[in-house]
Amino acid sequence: MIVIGAGIAGLAAARRLQDLGYSVVVLEATSDVGGRIKTDWSLGAPFEAGAGWIHRPDGNPISGLAEHIGLTTVVTPDESYQVFAQNGEAVSASLIDSKYLDLERLYTRIDDTFDTDQPLIEAIRNVSESSLQDPVLRWMMSAYTEFATGGPIEKVSAYYFDEDDEYDGADVILPEGYDRIPKSLAAGLDIRFDTMVEAIEYEEGDGAAVRTSKGTFESYFVICTVPLGVLKRHAIAFDPPLPKALQTSIETIGFGSVTKLALKFEEPFWPETVQYFGYMSEPKGRWNYFVNYRTFSSENILLAVSVGDYPFVAERMSDPEMIADCMSALRAMFGDGISEPVGHLATRWSEDPHTLGAYSYAAAGNTPADFDRFAEPVANTILFAGEHTTFAHHGTTHGAYQTGLAAANLIEDQLAR
Repeated sequence: MIVIGAGIAGLAAARRLQDLGYSVVVLEATSDVGGRIKTDWSLGAPFEAGAGWIHRPDGNPISGLAEHIGLTTVVTPDESYQVFAQNGEAVSASLIDSKYLDLERLYTRIDDTFDTDQPLIEAIRNVSESSLQDPVLRWMMSAYTEFATGGPIEKVSAYYFDEDDEYDGADVILPEGYDRIPKSLAAGLDIRFDTMVEAIEYEEGDGAAVRTSKGTFESYFVICTVPLGVLKRHAIAFDPPLPKALQTSIETIGFGSVTKLALKFEEPFWPETVQYFGYMSEPKGRWNYFVNYRTFSSENILLAVSVGDYPFVAERMSDPEMIADCMSALRAMFGDGISEPVGHLATRWSEDPHTLGAYSYAAAGNTPADFDRFAEPVANTILFAGEHTTFAHHGTTHGAYQTGLAAANLIEDQLAR
């Protein structure tokens, strides 16, 4: 068996197949496992470049993986926050709570009003244009909705942006490092690192030949788990071409980015017990959300996030430009006298040739079928897995993991018989 990609979907598939007794080779373009799960300890605390939380951990299969290897989890309470207006004035929690109810009512009204799809921003404009001028609601549309979906409200589907499934419970982080999970799954697998897949030739009933930078591999079945951005770029040639419907899914499903910038300081200048800080920045999506490391670490780190369309601006900046851009937001919040950072780490998922983005979203015009048709094998030979191949849990680590298991099980239960 050949599995393309050593992210969590590929590792889940490979581990399951190997446990079932198959011989498995994993082809990985980079020099490490994990894909969009990357933990960097160079600042003294875990900087999660990709997946950072186990979202809704109750019943979430990633929780089971973490528990199996003895990882500690820490709740990052949503109710612990302080939000600042663009001019730096603190916004009361009561106003934020009230506006959040307004946002929920706005989204419910959209659900009740429209039978056809459109970009979310157009739906908002059509039912309550004044909401787009409300600074608190505008911030929530970005910091909450754009962060959760992975795409800008100008592009996400008004019909499907909030129709995916989730588990229960308060979000948790892994202070010992999220990458412990993929590393555990990878133990004992035959993984060929720095092996770029260039083309896949396949024929029903006759298997596939996978041409790579380090030679050709052959197998009756291939599970392809490369990110959607790589498929969109046509970085892998398929011969014959993939079915037209699947090509349409690849072209039309949204694929956005989220930029993270960790800034380490000598001393904290922010309230150390507050979990999250929000900033009503302009343009929308620009460093509008900050995670305080002092709630779970002794390191004086603020993790800044950019969402929506702004990551494609931020990720073209140099590190000094990105830091200066973010520090202007922090100075608006905490004053001009705050210190400069003594260390930093930044992500650029949209610029990474092995990802070309962070995670998928339902764009205007998409339907769940655009995601779910990836579950159907091509010529009973090529299978797909990854966070973009399931609508119910797209854009999530647990969704990616589940699709990897599903692909392996499909081979065992149906195709290999």
